[in-house]
Amino acid sequence: MAYVSKEQIENAKQWDLLTYLQYVEPYELVKCSRNAYATRSHSSLKISNGKWFWWSRGFGGRSALDYLIKVRGISLPEAVLHINEQASFSPSMGSQAKPEEKEAVPFELPEAYVSSNRVVAYLRGRGIAREVLETCLASGHLYESRSYHNAVFVGFDHQGEPRYAAIRGTTSTRYMGEVPGSDKRYAFSLPAAENSTELHLFESAIDLLSYCTLLMLRGMDWRQVHLLSLAGIHRPAENKNESALPAALHSYLERHSEVKRLVLHLDNDEPGRAAAEMIEQQLVQSYSLENEPPALKDVNEDLISYKKQRELPAR
Repeated sequence: MAYVSKEQIENAKQWDLLTYLQYVEPYELVKCSRNAYATRSHSSLKISNGKWFWWSRGFGGRSALDYLIKVRGISLPEAVLHINEQASFSPSMGSQAKPEEKEAVPFELPEAYVSSNRVVAYLRGRGIAREVLETCLASGHLYESRSYHNAVFVGFDHQGEPRYAAIRGTTSTRYMGEVPGSDKRYAFSLPAAENSTELHLFESAIDLLSYCTLLMLRGMDWRQVHLLSLAGIHRPAENKNESALPAALHSYLERHSEVKRLVLHLDNDEPGRAAAEMIEQQLVQSYSLENEPPALKDVNEDLISYKKQRELPAR
């Protein structure tokens, strides 16, 4: 687990939730009145007067840090690193301007490094096949950032314009985040090479690429199905029918009307199982659904285990 100092924690606590969402996840905000907002994923989570409260769950908080830990289920160290990294992208986030005076930060991809050697080495170390990585590098879905040499996973809209980017650290800090201004509706995905009717869902880009590798190792072509990362998941409301579908899934289904079957590969933990159940409840009448959770914690752990059992090299 990553180490964070008291100073880093105090810095992260300075961010209120409204400011965080305005700069980092503007699509999540739904304006209810002049000074009150809700979130798209949880309509009963209200934000006003510098505080937030999730009415259907009966708890709230003040900071974005509280929100990431209590609602998103992110650990304290990872939440602190995530917030402070976003601050490095958008230094104005700490300003005390009134909400209506703040402008949404424009989406801009981090500058690319001259090569992607460190990213390739990191992801190969996670067991992902070189062929899968080369395909993503060639298409612009993946590259290495000039600053910090992070892995950048890019999502595109229907016109081929970058609209989303997830960032994954390649060092021991295990940093995970998103480029400010990212639109989760266009989260990292690999559409099928042909008009497939099948869509596979994952929590992260690394899990998605791990599944591609597993298919390769089993002699199957991963390009023949749609593959979508949900860019993380939200804890569903008590009544799962009242929870909004992940923005990435809702948007992908709108853009790909040919999809008729969904296969879920969300993490094998309480939040992943709850999110899978919520998706099934909301879409079972419209789609053929199959839940295939990983045997271990996530798909990447399954891939590494599969390789070890067959004495296949990770690199």
